[in-house]
Amino acid sequence: MRAHIAEHLQSARPRADWEPVPRFRERAIGLSSTVDQVESLAAVPAAVLHYLNSNALPLSAVCWAEFAGLAWHASGMEVAVRAARDSDQVGITGTFCAIAETGTLMTLSGPQSPATTSLLTETHIAIVSASRIVRGMEEAWRLVRTEYGKLPRAVNFISGPSRTADIEQTVTLGAHGPYRVHIIIVF
Repeated sequence: MRAHIAEHLQSARPRADWEPVPRFRERAIGLSSTVDQVESLAAVPAAVLHYLNSNALPLSAVCWAEFAGLAWHASGMEVAVRAARDSDQVGITGTFCAIAETGTLMTLSGPQSPATTSLLTETHIAIVSASRIVRGMEEAWRLVRTEYGKLPRAVNFISGPSRTADIEQTVTLGAHGPYRVHIIIVF
């Protein structure tokens, strides 16, 4: 039984005759996320500033430690490297990977990647490397096993803004998390 589980055999899957990056973009937009792309990580602050200005959002945010060295201040923003608090409106995170088949972001918990940054803020801005966009869940889990060996305390899947239809069967965005999810794909 252990050998069978260790093999991680895959069940039948739908045809995947599409390219991962365009498919991810299409699926993410279908989930009410917005998507932008930049040519380098250095271009991310300008893209974030443009998004915030275009949506009349505050020019202050919190972000994960991996983005501490970006030129946030030079682009006109105040970005703190820490976990989000209830007063923070914008959170900037990375992703472990993104799943093209569903338009979903996958994040792993850890000291340098607090979940509150993506779950507590009204606006979640996710930075995704195009090279980390995988075809499906199977590839995402394989990547976790390959790079980490075991699962972290929490794995979060983010498929667009938070939504519910609990109140009068009307879909409401942001009921249990961010109202907005903006994804920046870095090539």
